[in-house]
Amino acid sequence: MSGQRDYDIIVAGGGLAGMIVASSAAYYSKQKLRILVVDRNAFPQQGMKTITGWVCGDAVGKNTVDYMAERIHINWGHPEIEHPVKGVVAFSPDHETKVAFDGEGYILNRKMLPQRQMADCKKAGVEFKDRVAIRSLIVENNTVIGVEGDDLANKTAFKKTARLVVDCTGVTSVLRTNFPIKSYIERRIDRDDLEATGRYIYNFELANDDTTFFDPDYCIIHLDQKLAPGGYGWVFPKGKTKVNIGLGVQQKAFEARNKEMKVSTNLKTLIDEYVQVNPTIKNPVLADGDMDDGNAWGTWQVSVRRQNDCMVSNGYMLVGDSAWMPKPLDAGGIGPAIVAATIAGKDAVEALQANDVSEGNLWKYNKHFINDYGYKTAGLEVFRRMLQGLTNDQINYGMKHFLSKMDIDKITKGEHPEFGTVDKLGMMIRGAMNKKLADDLRYCASINKKLTDHYYNYPETPEGFPAWQKTLHGMLAEAFAKYK
Repeated sequence: MSGQRDYDIIVAGGGLAGMIVASSAAYYSKQKLRILVVDRNAFPQQGMKTITGWVCGDAVGKNTVDYMAERIHINWGHPEIEHPVKGVVAFSPDHETKVAFDGEGYILNRKMLPQRQMADCKKAGVEFKDRVAIRSLIVENNTVIGVEGDDLANKTAFKKTARLVVDCTGVTSVLRTNFPIKSYIERRIDRDDLEATGRYIYNFELANDDTTFFDPDYCIIHLDQKLAPGGYGWVFPKGKTKVNIGLGVQQKAFEARNKEMKVSTNLKTLIDEYVQVNPTIKNPVLADGDMDDGNAWGTWQVSVRRQNDCMVSNGYMLVGDSAWMPKPLDAGGIGPAIVAATIAGKDAVEALQANDVSEGNLWKYNKHFINDYGYKTAGLEVFRRMLQGLTNDQINYGMKHFLSKMDIDKITKGEHPEFGTVDKLGMMIRGAMNKKLADDLRYCASINKKLTDHYYNYPETPEGFPAWQKTLHGMLAEAFAKYK
């Protein structure tokens, strides 16, 4: 059958991750493979997440952009990189404690980026089909061999076969949810592992110079359970007087906050309030022009759990949001998607060159992603659950007393802090709530070490997976029970 397939690789979804997978596979195969990218949007709208645009926080660390550049020689520049930043700063609810994370980064323009990615792909011989809604996978002999759906432009059926299908169709992927063959891939996400997020892109007048609310050189994060229950607010600069400003909230925490405050606020109203209380932003106007039209306001759902425990099956790979890759702590999805997509392209090419796209032969992709990024996500998932249960007073106290420079360096690298100062403070901690917080942080540090070690011992083959997953779920169940 392999000689009769329409393509070597079909990438489902032409967003940020899908385009990098295609570029990576073209690079590692020296452009010898037939690669098709399919997207439901018409050009040049490819990669749009919702009808409200390419909704995103737009921020990415320089380290992951460099990761891609070093491996597949794609270097982004202006206009897809809209504004460089020196780092990220998080503020406690009372604004008294500021935690600076090192790490340069970029604020991307997500409307311009797909056009740059498209040019890179076309130069590498990748084919595109727009306006196709993919509904399901084609299966033969317990192996994925293609995709089918509707060609929205011609109102006809769409059906193409491939030796390998890479799913980059986003967090609610119907291909993953309805995965048709027996597999270790988790199909559904728990509602509590999704955050509702929304943001504006505004041009504004700078009312005053308060860098706890806007700083052209730093991404600002506001932790505040009243403002962004179970999540956080962000003010990311896109220029001296241009901003990406928004909130992420956990639905349950949001409902509890509304109940407690006897209000029925929705996400948009909450974000509007967040913009209004920002003293630096005066006369905000929705950004427009070629770079922003149709993308200045939007909401979307982001996963905030570890990546899917298994991301391959016979003839099939998951990359990016469809594999639940955004970082559990800050819901940042661009970085992990770049890393995974770069790896997936290489591993896909090796499997095709060996003429073996079985689960066992694609398995190394799981390990490669874990070793370069995924090892830390389960620990961060536990840390997020702990944070979501804290009051503003506890966050103020914890940021003031328990975070050391070493912890911040670890958080910067995306690792889990050790909270060494918790032990040093010992008896000085005042009040039962803060003692509990100290105990929780200690526990968090210890379970994280176990989780990281467990991920580095991810099984070499599918046969070892059930036992590994059983241990993982046991550890997570114990941790989650603590933070109910």
